[in-house]
Amino acid sequence: MLYVDADACPVRDEALKVAERYGIAVVYVTNGGLRPSRHPLARIQMVPEGADAADKWIAERVGPGDVCVTSDVPLAARVVEAGATALAPDGQPFTAANVGARLALRDLMADLRAADPFRQGGGKPFSPADRSRFLDALDRLLRPGRA
Repeated sequence: MLYVDADACPVRDEALKVAERYGIAVVYVTNGGLRPSRHPLARIQMVPEGADAADKWIAERVGPGDVCVTSDVPLAARVVEAGATALAPDGQPFTAANVGARLALRDLMADLRAADPFRQGGGKPFSPADRSRFLDALDRLLRPGRA
């Protein structure tokens, strides 16, 4: 199963494109704003409004063999802990070896933003190279016989 943390995900269409190639079902988890898909492999799962409702829904269901597309580092940590694979929309994998450091960096950046309300900027913009890297990484993850 392929779970997509769909709110604000820039690669929803790409995820379905790759999943279709291998006949894998996709569940888009959202608290609103997505149109229903007519694709037979795609399903929209609505969750209540709330900061972590989609994350909780995914974390309660994901397991070994599943893949989750998310940019949410705490959700990725829960996915990895459940024995599933987490992939960021820019194609970067979350692993048991790197998710702890990524959580710590996320927390540090939140503290820095809180300490300086005038701090400008954020992350780098999503690029065509990020999209290409995501397509390649997801293809490798969903390909039958993957290691």
